[in-house]
Amino acid sequence: MKTYYSNRAKIYEEVYFREDPIRQAELLQIQDVLKEKFTGKTVLEVACGTGYWTQYVAETAQHITAIDYSEEVLTIAKEKQLLSSKVSFVQGNAYKLNQLTKTFDGAYANFWLSHIPKENIFSFLEQFHAVLEKGSIVCMADNMYNEGIGGTLISKINDENTYKIRSLADGQQYEIIKNYYSKEELAAIFEPFATDLEIHMNTCFWFILYKVK
Repeated sequence: MKTYYSNRAKIYEEVYFREDPIRQAELLQIQDVLKEKFTGKTVLEVACGTGYWTQYVAETAQHITAIDYSEEVLTIAKEKQLLSSKVSFVQGNAYKLNQLTKTFDGAYANFWLSHIPKENIFSFLEQFHAVLEKGSIVCMADNMYNEGIGGTLISKINDENTYKIRSLADGQQYEIIKNYYSKEELAAIFEPFATDLEIHMNTCFWFILYKVK
């Protein structure tokens, strides 16, 4: 998956500009929620990619520590020239957040949960919440399943994960984990960590909001 997103880095943000009014309205809603909820917060962003969401949160947050594993996407994120006093882009492992030397009172991880193997979700969330203060605001957003968008969805025998076959312009194909969740499944995943959990299921995207227990 790292290779796929690294090779796709230069065109990654094209997914946010598809000419679909429903899709655009939902993206704007997520953008507005992030800016509102993280106003004045010291924020952790996991899997920041090219900094698409970082640029909006930086408008209102006190500071963002934005982490990604791929040097290629971080290079593009840094080209946005966001103020260093507001944003620190860091190469890091989303599964080793305990190596961070600070804590946060806000966090988000957009379009990341669907790429986590289901057997690793609890361990990820445990160490994710370990660097967040009690009462911190958390937001996550990801894709709803829409047939025909984002590649062919496949399942495998004796594997609870689903996968997408994705192609790049040069013909290279990649198989990446892409899991989709119902409202009930999201509730079961996050309720152990959350108070005031809100789950919003829309046409193209879902997003959740909660406070850390």
